[in-house]
Amino acid sequence: MIKNGHHAADEQQDEAGRSKPAGSVHSPDKRKRVVRLWCDGCYDMVHYGHSNQLRQAKAMGDYLIAGVHTDAEISKHKGPPVFTQEERYKMVRAIKWVDEIVEGAPYVTTLETLDKHNCDFCVHGDDITLTVDGKDTYEEVKRAGRYRECRRTQGVSTTDLVGRMLLMTKAHHSNIDNPDYQQHTDNFGKGPKGHSPWTGVSQFLQTSQKIIQFASGKEPQPGDTIIYVAGAFDLFHIGHVDFLEMVYKQAERPYVIVGLHFDQEVNRYKGKNYPIMNIHERTLSVLACRYVSEVVIGAPYAVGKDLLDHFKVDLVCHGKTEVFPDKDESDPYAEPKRRGIFRAIDSGNNLTTDDIVQRIIENRLQFEARNQKKEAKEMAVIEAMKKRDQLEQSEAAAQNAH
Repeated sequence: MIKNGHHAADEQQDEAGRSKPAGSVHSPDKRKRVVRLWCDGCYDMVHYGHSNQLRQAKAMGDYLIAGVHTDAEISKHKGPPVFTQEERYKMVRAIKWVDEIVEGAPYVTTLETLDKHNCDFCVHGDDITLTVDGKDTYEEVKRAGRYRECRRTQGVSTTDLVGRMLLMTKAHHSNIDNPDYQQHTDNFGKGPKGHSPWTGVSQFLQTSQKIIQFASGKEPQPGDTIIYVAGAFDLFHIGHVDFLEMVYKQAERPYVIVGLHFDQEVNRYKGKNYPIMNIHERTLSVLACRYVSEVVIGAPYAVGKDLLDHFKVDLVCHGKTEVFPDKDESDPYAEPKRRGIFRAIDSGNNLTTDDIVQRIIENRLQFEARNQKKEAKEMAVIEAMKKRDQLEQSEAAAQNAH
């Protein structure tokens, strides 16, 4: 497995000028014991927002355990998930910052769960997670001081991705100044009253810092087998994970480079409103996978001589999906085939991005109802928080008056 250490971007200096992981309990040379962290969630339709939460959590300690809820638990509290628990377990295992997963983690995080897995504290995003009866699922661990928070990733949510699939427009490829898209976000991420800051839709803005945080920063070493694969890797899913795991197993010491095609290129061969995720989002999704060492952002469609020589590629792999010809009708894999370094890989998983979109469309009404319900619950909490703050302010004012 590719093991990523803390990147400089995630570190801060202690008094003596030594670097230490941000938010960790001790500096490495003084640390007496391993700091164990707990994250839990549905991890349904895992996207780079989930990966970023797990990355931030890992930077707060040493060993990260991800608890994943069962289908039954999710159905009870939120409505049925799109992916089965087995699919979701596999997806979370593939995220490189996760050291261990716990299958069937309880929906409400208790001190008992933290103690059972020897975790110092639990980490969650700065959005609210509510039970079926509207209670904060982290109340108990918050009261005990064993709760840490990380920032939610702006510009991505499952709600937004589902909306893009249902819309069938290309607004998300470059910008969102599109009346259809605005109409959709108004219908999809809003409850009857107001607008929740957690379920709403906003645009993702890529930064070099974010890419640095996700990248492994590792160069290929002598003796590594450099394997190149290319594609859209849109809505990064378990079909991709199974394929990349199989690619990773092709060598003793693999260094896997993924070439990602630009949005326009993907749209040329996939049509409709593909890709659902733009190039920036797809870059982070692929970098979060533990089998990937490097990503080429905007790779040429033809895997030609220049690319193979530049990266000193030993092996080029492609899955069982159809290979579309290049613009001039030529085979994009002609050069690796000529060199005898092309290998077709059968991962045994036929899931495609199309299949996922189909699942969503079939569940469309359930999704819209689920989001309206979630939004209404969140708005009720915001109202309660406002009232509480007002009450505290008026009590403080009354005390000051005496």
